[in-house]
Amino acid sequence: MANVHQYTRHEKPFWTEVLPARTKGRVTADIVPFDQAGIRGTETLRLMEAGVLPFGTLLIGIVASTNPELGAADLAALAPDIGTLRRAATALRPHIVQSLRERYGIEVLAIYIYPAQMLFCKDRFSGLDDLAGRRIRTSTPSQSDLVDALGATPVKTGFAELMPSVKSGNADCAITGSMSGNTIGLHEVTTHIFSMPLAWGSSVFAASGAAWRALPQDVRALLSAELPRLEADIWAESERETLEGVTCNTGGNGCSNGRKGTMVEVKPSARDIKRLQHLFHSVVLPQWFKRCGDECVSLWTQTLKPILSPEDKAQ
Repeated sequence: MANVHQYTRHEKPFWTEVLPARTKGRVTADIVPFDQAGIRGTETLRLMEAGVLPFGTLLIGIVASTNPELGAADLAALAPDIGTLRRAATALRPHIVQSLRERYGIEVLAIYIYPAQMLFCKDRFSGLDDLAGRRIRTSTPSQSDLVDALGATPVKTGFAELMPSVKSGNADCAITGSMSGNTIGLHEVTTHIFSMPLAWGSSVFAASGAAWRALPQDVRALLSAELPRLEADIWAESERETLEGVTCNTGGNGCSNGRKGTMVEVKPSARDIKRLQHLFHSVVLPQWFKRCGDECVSLWTQTLKPILSPEDKAQ
C-alpha cells in the first residue's frame, strides 16, 4: 500500500535501488502499490495464479476470506506481542508455502508484517467493557468476530476507505496499524487508542510459478538471498513502529517517523487481557474452525497450539 512505511522505506527502494545496484543494472523492476494500480486486493491472488501478475504482495487478511487457513497468524487476539507472532509465523510458514504452491502455482518468497493492529476511537473509553454498542472498523473476519463478541458492531472496511468511514460517522472506532493510522491522519479524528495489539496484519510476497521459473538461475539465487534480508528489515521496522505509533499518536517523546497527536493511551487492564484470551478461545477460534473445518482444527492442534504460552495451551 502506497502510504505505509513498509512500501516507502523498504519495498520500493529494494526493487528500484538495491536490486539494480547489486546487479549493476541487469535486473530492474517497476513497482506500483496495488491501491494505486487499479487492482483490488481480492484480485491479486487470481491474477497471480493466471500469470497476469508475475510478482505481487498478497494481503493475508484478504486472501483468508476465501482461504481461511492461510489467515491463522492474523487471527484476532492470537498474538498479544511480536514474540508470539514470530513463533506463529515460523510454525505456519511451511503450510503457507505448500498451500499456495499446490493450489495456485505460486512461490512464496517472503512474509511481511505491518505494525500491530490497535483500536482507535472517537470517544472516551477506559477498557474493552466500554465498547459495547459502538461501530468498529475491521478488516478481517476474525476481527469482526472479536468485535461482535465485545458487543460492538463490526464495519468491514478496506484501508483506503478507513478515514472516510470514520470521518462520516459510519464507524466510531477503527482497528488498524498503530503507525499506519498515524500516517493517514487517524489521530486527528480520534481521541483514544487502546495500546494492546488486537491483531497483526501480515502479507506474502510471491511470484507466479511461471514467472519464477523463467528467471535465470543466478537471479533466482540472488533474490533468494536478498529477500530474507528485506523480510527481516520489514519485521524490525514493524516492531519499532508498533511502539512508536503509540508514542506519536499520544504526542510523546521519541516520535521521529510520524506526526505527534494528542490522543489518550488506554492501557489494557488485567481484566482486558483475560477477556481477550477468553474470547479468543470461546469465539474467535471456534468461528475460524467453522469457516474452514477440519483443516484448521488440525493446523491449530498440530502447529499453533504447541507454540503458545502455557496459559493458552491450557485452554
